[in-house]
Amino acid sequence: MGALSNPYDPNSILWSGCPCGLHGSMLEHQLAEANQTQDDSRYYCVNSRKPTMPAYNDGLPSAESRLADEGEDVPSWESHEEVVSRLVDNAVMKSLFKTDMSRRAFLRTVGASTAIAAISQFIPLDEVKAKVIEATGPLEKTKLNVGFVPITCATPIIMAHPLGFYKKYGLDVDVIKTAGWAVSRDKSLSGEYDAAHMLTPMPLAITVGSGSVAKPWTMPAVENINGQAITLHNKHKDKQDPKMWKGFKFAVPFEYSMHNFLLRYYVAEAGLDPDTDIQIRVLPPPEMVANLRAENVDGYLSPDPFNQRAVYDGVGFIYKLTKEIWPGHPCCAFAASQAFIDENPNTFLALFKSIIDATAYSSDKSNRKEISAAISPKNYLNQPTTVVEQVLTGRFADGLGKVRNEPDRIDFDPFPWHSMGVWILTQMKRWGYIEGDVNYSAIAEQVYLATDAADVMKEVGQTPPDATYMNHEIMGKTFDPSKPEEYVDSFAIKRT
Repeated sequence: MGALSNPYDPNSILWSGCPCGLHGSMLEHQLAEANQTQDDSRYYCVNSRKPTMPAYNDGLPSAESRLADEGEDVPSWESHEEVVSRLVDNAVMKSLFKTDMSRRAFLRTVGASTAIAAISQFIPLDEVKAKVIEATGPLEKTKLNVGFVPITCATPIIMAHPLGFYKKYGLDVDVIKTAGWAVSRDKSLSGEYDAAHMLTPMPLAITVGSGSVAKPWTMPAVENINGQAITLHNKHKDKQDPKMWKGFKFAVPFEYSMHNFLLRYYVAEAGLDPDTDIQIRVLPPPEMVANLRAENVDGYLSPDPFNQRAVYDGVGFIYKLTKEIWPGHPCCAFAASQAFIDENPNTFLALFKSIIDATAYSSDKSNRKEISAAISPKNYLNQPTTVVEQVLTGRFADGLGKVRNEPDRIDFDPFPWHSMGVWILTQMKRWGYIEGDVNYSAIAEQVYLATDAADVMKEVGQTPPDATYMNHEIMGKTFDPSKPEEYVDSFAIKRT
């Protein structure tokens, strides 16, 4: 049963419905099979067969592999024209025959060849397929370099490689481990990376020329929401009040990061000026635990798994998850230059779909243990699987003697809200990273491709939001994206 099932085979099962054709789903079909007679249930089932599914233990089983194992004739996902041809055949047969039962009965009566000839008299199948193939177009390039920084925020970008999501969309992607975001930005600007894992403020900063040359950049999708924490050295277990942090040295992974802006926001709400009362330095995430152990920093607001790794190594404790500051805040993103999209529209769409698909798979908490094992090895995160699993499942030791259960410690939602982009720009303005008049919504809408994300989400069977702006609650304060300057002016501690 799959999207590429042969619709002219009377023994095949189309991707929707059920084997006997009387039910709207496999759930209803299975309920029917549990009953003996038509009088027993409205889910009575006739002429059914219960499909058997083989077990797959090494990665994500594709529909193609499942169907091949069951003896069905399926084209390879790598063959663009064959896949499109089969999908057109499926769509036509589903429109003509509303249930599998009627389709299969017709095919058994007249045979596949006669059926195809009869249908072709009314629907020019070859012309339809040619037009669809021409509309989608071939991929301009299939070999891509995609950079990532080894953190759990990059889970969809990383796991799409070992679990086959890039291959599913006809791409041969090298996911390249990158030391930090300055390197990721520079390799992206130079064209060495076709696309990259970036922090959500970075495409905004690149577009307006803050911290780098100005170049139009896009953020088609958010990689993760939540997923960060403030971690302190064990010697500070008696300093749970941020007002006691005056003089502390903190690390963040990059200036143009949610980590920097959330740390600044948090300490400023406690009455500390992040530029004078504490020190904030930039450290690549893989170096944070070592610097905490050496007491070069008192703490950090970092991506995982390095908060959990500090606990695992016995050098720090998790003071606060960032979801406690802003529930559902964005962090990392899938980003590409506008030039890459313009020059490679079909390749970009295939890459975009693979990321959206992988993000949906990552958002399913039942997949988190499998994903943890897939992304822990040396060529990806290079972390103990137990550390990664604690982050992704949300059941973790906090370093204070407790085992916490926070299923939404990290989550994966690809939709790039324009209002989130506006909030980031307000913080860039607040702390002096950008100056002068800022057209907040215009920049956010140029960079955050919410409309495109919604279209792709629908195409792969997801339901995007109906709007691109909403209010956000951050530490009890409402952010209204329609009043950004008023929001900036409302803070007592700021640079502007």
